[in-house]
Amino acid sequence: MFSVLSYGRLVARAVLGGLSQTDSRAGSGGGGGDYGLVTAGCGFGKDFRKGLLKKGACYGDDACFVARHRSADVLGVADGVGGWRDYGVDPSQFSGTLMRTCERLVKEGRFVPSNPIGILTTSYCELLQNKVPLLGSSTACIVVLDRTSHRLHTANLGDSGFLVVRGGQVVHRSDEQQHYFNTPFQLSIAPPEAEGVVLSDSPDAADSTSFDVQLGDIILTATDGLFDNMPDYMILQELKKLKNSNYESIQQTARSIAEQAHELAYDPNYMSPFAQFACDNGLNVRGGKPDDITVLLSIVAEYTD
Repeated sequence: MFSVLSYGRLVARAVLGGLSQTDSRAGSGGGGGDYGLVTAGCGFGKDFRKGLLKKGACYGDDACFVARHRSADVLGVADGVGGWRDYGVDPSQFSGTLMRTCERLVKEGRFVPSNPIGILTTSYCELLQNKVPLLGSSTACIVVLDRTSHRLHTANLGDSGFLVVRGGQVVHRSDEQQHYFNTPFQLSIAPPEAEGVVLSDSPDAADSTSFDVQLGDIILTATDGLFDNMPDYMILQELKKLKNSNYESIQQTARSIAEQAHELAYDPNYMSPFAQFACDNGLNVRGGKPDDITVLLSIVAEYTD
């Protein structure tokens, strides 16, 4: 029915709903130590009902990664542009390769935590330099937690994005980037004859933010398949169920969010955020938006090796 990813060996000493939850392996250090992310993921491919789930960290044309380096925890999501399928191109190849390249760069230490746009730029340049052209387009969102400074650095290009929740309220969120309705900013590689015709944005066009985080902050990173089908208040309702900072609890909540978004996507009578946005743009649309859905759910916790 779904695919679940889980990551990490972090000790979680987090504050959830005002209650301090301490893992049995936790040390006695206070909030001055290094921070890390405890992350679980879940997703659905749009064609799931046809039994077409892809293997690995891909859900349909979506892709994601979670990587660790001694200086930072880094995660990302990407949404391959499905229109390429009309030209015989598999959209998941571009998004999947982009995320795998980002993951490799992080693991090799070829990045600066305060510069997530740099991760996107280097990855995109590697794709451009492939001897065999990799055609396609993708949105992308990169989130970096600097262990020592306790700062979150983000880069978002297009309509994937993230939320940071503290005390049951959204305290930070990414800004959606659209050229016009349902046409997000995107990284692209087109055949030579289509260059200048295919929409293509620079990694430098990504919206970048940096801010401090606290122990117990919840970070939800997802593709538009989530945000187009679930408004913030529904997501916050699901996050209230997260009463424990262990992996199993995070994983269960990530799965619950992805499942609800998937169900709403196929409800013809539901006025989804996507349908509301379409109506605001003069289109008569109702119902959910069937789409690939990728959810990465993280909690800021004390880090130990």
